[in-house]
Amino acid sequence: MTQAGCRRGTGSWLLLSVALAASCISGADWFGKGTDAGARKFELVAMTDGTGLATDVYLPTVEGGPWPAILVRSTYGRDFDYSGYIKDGYAVVVQDVRGMGGSMGKAHVFYYDGWRNGVTDGADTVAWIKAQPWCNGRIGTYGESALAMTQVMMAPATHDLAAQYLCLVPSNFYSDVTYHGGVFLENLVEGWLFLVGQPEVTTLYKSHPRYDEFWSYYDAIARASEITAPGLFVNGWYDIFAQGTINGFLSREKEGGEGARGNNYLIMRWTAHLGDDTDEYRFNENRHSLDIGRIRKQFMAAHLKGDEHALDGIPKVHYYVMGDDRDPNAPGNEWRSAETWPPYPTTEKPFYLAGDNTLRSEALPDGAASLGYTFDPHDPYPNYGGANLMQNMKWGPYDQRKFSTTRKDLLKFETSPLQEPLEITGRVRVHLHVSSDAPDTDFTAKLVDVFPEGDSREILMLDNIRRVKTRFGFDGPAPLLKGPDELVELDIDLWSIAWVFNKGHRIGLHISSSNWPRYEVNCNTGADHPVSGCEMRVAHNRVHMDKTHPSALYLPVKAAE
Repeated sequence: MTQAGCRRGTGSWLLLSVALAASCISGADWFGKGTDAGARKFELVAMTDGTGLATDVYLPTVEGGPWPAILVRSTYGRDFDYSGYIKDGYAVVVQDVRGMGGSMGKAHVFYYDGWRNGVTDGADTVAWIKAQPWCNGRIGTYGESALAMTQVMMAPATHDLAAQYLCLVPSNFYSDVTYHGGVFLENLVEGWLFLVGQPEVTTLYKSHPRYDEFWSYYDAIARASEITAPGLFVNGWYDIFAQGTINGFLSREKEGGEGARGNNYLIMRWTAHLGDDTDEYRFNENRHSLDIGRIRKQFMAAHLKGDEHALDGIPKVHYYVMGDDRDPNAPGNEWRSAETWPPYPTTEKPFYLAGDNTLRSEALPDGAASLGYTFDPHDPYPNYGGANLMQNMKWGPYDQRKFSTTRKDLLKFETSPLQEPLEITGRVRVHLHVSSDAPDTDFTAKLVDVFPEGDSREILMLDNIRRVKTRFGFDGPAPLLKGPDELVELDIDLWSIAWVFNKGHRIGLHISSSNWPRYEVNCNTGADHPVSGCEMRVAHNRVHMDKTHPSALYLPVKAAE
């Protein structure tokens, strides 16, 4: 596969651009336009370095004030409808981030929004709002996706925030957004930066393939103790930032500063980033029964209006448990609540990979065992479903038989049919003992629910990837492999889910070395990225699975009481 081939799908990025623009940016007059609840006032708010950011202020028309304020910092323009908040008695401030929309300065998305010395646009804007006569000093933030990312960036830089609504949000941009398991998220990063007109940032991100000082300015987890604003975190199991949202909640809940620690809420839905349904898995209609808007309203009332009873009776955690979509009596497919995450103590239950392509819960027998395949980077294993954003790929729980029944660069493992349902809730991982005749390569893992015969779908639950030279961590490369006789260990983090495997189903695990075009394809030479004209080496990869080298899938199950 050539680099030109890697960039197929640009037309889909353009389609997504149009779709997002239609939903978020009207392109109408940005000045002087009001809503039924209040008139719009334009301000050019000066940052610390003097750069002016285009800002709209809406004040309630009702008598009173000063009011609590809600800030939205946007990469998609300012023409949104926040009349609901205004009618509820909030001043609303909507701002274009630096260099975008009507704001001055150089565009470099998220670079100026955090805690870099001299460029703290989010914190500067909060300070400006607090100084206005119409603000009573209680300030919250609101937004989804990129608009939530601007919130995460400002959170450690100011102590003047009272609450944040963070929907579809990462918390460490290196591991949640740009590199999974040390592998560049080609389709997401290149596609989105093309969408917002900043393709040059892709080159910058690719110049930092390891977690270094550059990425420390995009890591809110490491600065959790400096965050004083509690957050309402919302996401879904198939979202591109699902684990980042959970990590953000847990870091503030356990390690946050005064005000944030212990005061956060988490809602995990069934959703993908832009998707609510698929044509290969049927979601239960009850998935819409939780009123997230009401919880958000109560959360803001508690922290911005001082309503001490607004959150009475609302659990700290809501999560949707998925499962068998055909059996109406199947366990799962329902909302549950808890006071922490995970909702109960869990333990890792191992399922060992065996040479006969089975997954076994018992110990492996003596004797060497391994299975291998050929990974050709010119013909990478195709993506089909999962945590995707761009419209050139499917998102959500799709049937993996589209490729798994014909591709040769794949190892498939299954348990025997389950005698009883098995519920998993929490983080899933795969531990592999691997070898390759290439200096470096990747290994992918997919967790699938294999439905009984007569259906036989292989429904994708979770998937991820890991680069062999990141086996010791992501801050520096491990030594390149010396040859096919060298065995190394590799962990693949599949992130989290809540799912019930129904009776008669099988637990499935798929192992390969690519998932394209979600992830950039490994050259198998030791290079960090493929470039035009570079060598693309065929790799013969092998997974070892015996008592000495116990490769295993680890599932989070409820701990014995």
